[in-house]
Amino acid sequence: MSDNTLASRVRRFADRLYAEDVNMHGFMLSVKGALVAKAYYAPFAEGQPHRMYSISKTMTGIAIGLLVEDGLLDLDQRVAAFFPDWMPQSPHPWLSALTIRDMLRMATCYPNATYSEARDECWAKTFFTAAPTHAPGTVFHYDTSCSQVLAELVRRLSGEQVMDYLNRRVFKPLGACDDKHWLLDPSGCCQGGTGLCMSLRDLHKVSQCLLEGGRGIVPAWYVREMGKKHIDTLMRGNPEERYGYGWQCWRTRAGWSMYGLGGQLAVICPEQDTLLTTIADTGLDGYDVQRIYDAFFEEIYPFLGDPCSEPLDLRLRNRPLPTGSGFAATPKGEYRFPAGNGLGLVRLSLTDDRLRYENARGVVEIPFVPGEDVTGRFPGWPGVPAVIKSGWVGPGLLQLRCHAIGDAPCGFEMLLCFTDDAVTVQARKSYNALTGDYDGVTTGTLCREPAGD
Repeated sequence: MSDNTLASRVRRFADRLYAEDVNMHGFMLSVKGALVAKAYYAPFAEGQPHRMYSISKTMTGIAIGLLVEDGLLDLDQRVAAFFPDWMPQSPHPWLSALTIRDMLRMATCYPNATYSEARDECWAKTFFTAAPTHAPGTVFHYDTSCSQVLAELVRRLSGEQVMDYLNRRVFKPLGACDDKHWLLDPSGCCQGGTGLCMSLRDLHKVSQCLLEGGRGIVPAWYVREMGKKHIDTLMRGNPEERYGYGWQCWRTRAGWSMYGLGGQLAVICPEQDTLLTTIADTGLDGYDVQRIYDAFFEEIYPFLGDPCSEPLDLRLRNRPLPTGSGFAATPKGEYRFPAGNGLGLVRLSLTDDRLRYENARGVVEIPFVPGEDVTGRFPGWPGVPAVIKSGWVGPGLLQLRCHAIGDAPCGFEMLLCFTDDAVTVQARKSYNALTGDYDGVTTGTLCREPAGD
């Protein structure tokens, strides 16, 4: 007979994520208010801040709920009323009609974010100068700029940044006191849709508070409403994102979730009084966060009634890349690439334990040990820590993955095919400024001269 105790199912959950090569950083599970398991994947540790990406949206939405509770705001007020200094002289009627309620449920008049991180200084201000494409309150579009406007609204009405406001009203009262910070846009406003960096442990504390109805810290009426479906999301590609959207959070097959890019999750299941929180970096996986959802709902959720005697405290590692020592290419010299190639490579050389190349960031190195994880620095960004995976996966075929693990979890993957006198480099990336030109393919030819600096 199979072992279906909850502890066993948690291990099956972890084993499945390992087998499916999901790049996890940690998870916590609570059932009926009791901690069942916590796990951290090397090199991540308990209490360490982690970029939450779009979980920031839900936290910003909670701040809006507090403002409503305090009588400073009404959900049916027009957004334009709070930003007369940013409204155009002849505003589009769709922009003028947009309400706070529309903003919370991502039913704005834009098809995507109105700002450019590389170009714009005040991200929220662009929301009022862009050209609307459709009537507000009608259809769902994932619009991070609306969350940025909500963060600016918190600052205007409370006199505090959303980080300070939530720290005073929510985080500290809950004892969520690990180090945390919130990245700012160039104008100095918290990145309301993406910038919160907090620990998994503190995320779990806040999420447990919401599962328990807010505990008088977050208004009970807001907690009840935020996780309901307020708009359909049938056009989304990810299956778990088609259950509808609440107020800056997602419906799921069994409740609702906070969901941030790359596997930052708080999966809240009210009927089973269960909470799963995760941190990860799944950006290089085409299935992305869906693997985590599926593993939880198939390996753990059906077995929540089974006993769990002691909480699990796991220290885990992600699956290394496979490697065959007989596949390693013999270092031969420097390879040079044609000007204007899509990867921006100039030259490249290989030794037994590192790859050295020149691109737009200058001359960079990636140390590697095939079949193992190596902690180092993200190439071209010496202040950013990284984990490097590598493996010789075929004759002369080297696979490398490099994951940034600082304030911007992201990464790129390279496949290098070495032949007698050439190397072909193929690369792909997850979205972030750090990953630059790591997307495309090019071939360099062997130069018999020694590699230079």
